[in-house]
Amino acid sequence: MRVRLRGINRVSKVLATGEAVTYWYAWKGGPRLPGRPGDPEFVAAYNAAVARKVQPAAGTMQSILNGFQESSDWFDLAERTRKDYVKLIKAIERDFDDFPLSALSDRRTRGLFLEWRDRRAKASRRQADYGWQVLARILSWALGRGLVAANPCEKGGRLYSGTRAANVWTDDDEAAFLASAPAHLHLPLILALWTGQRQGDLLQLAWQQYDGERIRLRQGKTGMRVSIPVGAPLKAALDAVRQKEGRVLLNSEGQPWTPDGFRSSWRKARDAAGIVGVTFNDLRGTTVTRLAMMECTVAEIATITGHSLRDVHSILDAHYLNRDPKLGESAIRKLERRTKSPN
Repeated sequence: MRVRLRGINRVSKVLATGEAVTYWYAWKGGPRLPGRPGDPEFVAAYNAAVARKVQPAAGTMQSILNGFQESSDWFDLAERTRKDYVKLIKAIERDFDDFPLSALSDRRTRGLFLEWRDRRAKASRRQADYGWQVLARILSWALGRGLVAANPCEKGGRLYSGTRAANVWTDDDEAAFLASAPAHLHLPLILALWTGQRQGDLLQLAWQQYDGERIRLRQGKTGMRVSIPVGAPLKAALDAVRQKEGRVLLNSEGQPWTPDGFRSSWRKARDAAGIVGVTFNDLRGTTVTRLAMMECTVAEIATITGHSLRDVHSILDAHYLNRDPKLGESAIRKLERRTKSPN
């Protein structure tokens, strides 16, 4: 007997490996369903999802939270970003699901949301800021569509003021890691330093994307396509383990990494090497810094890493360059050469 399920949302995509896959959701923006239509587990999961779905009252915060998750803006976000947003949207729902949209134009509402942010800041200022950012974005989306009259969360609201100005991998850090870490973690370090790419994109990198001279990929977060010439140290490391297909980065069992598995293994290896104050994510900014110290232009750096020109300027100015003493010394030597007398 054929059962017709209403509202099923089908999403097809091509993975970095070139494999075409199809994902099924109970509805657009709804939970992902296991198996395929017609499978008993698929039907059971669909029925359970529909049973849990309660239509929110019109004119409440829940209505725009749901609406945002069914919009094109939502599906334009990277999958990892959507997962992060879901956690924060649930936090918003716990406190404001029945909050009336008509009250958003009340001047007191901003203070109410700031109190919510401040309560969350007791556990984590960074997460408090992120929650505020997500709420502001959803309200901005709703304002643009005429669903609300005001966005009391626009502008300001930031608590966390941390900077990663000093958080770059030094040559000593790199040497210590390579001397201490297991062999299967050497390639991730070299690959990150010589490409400036994000962890997620490197874990998804397939051998078909490396032709012996260049690495070509589409960044998962921004959709930016980059073509990176492979430097000699990276080429040597890649060619030593090169395969015809499959993922480039593998764990100690020769299997593709899961994001959580990689983060855990990397953190343990970094700590064992005695390296403090830097993470794998800091390797991306370290690449920008090293390229700048080799007098690469902002445009050259952006071509490699996939940053916008503005982001490269921002990284060099406020986050990673850290006013390296070598740059100051180099600047003075250049000034000396310019002012030397002809004699």
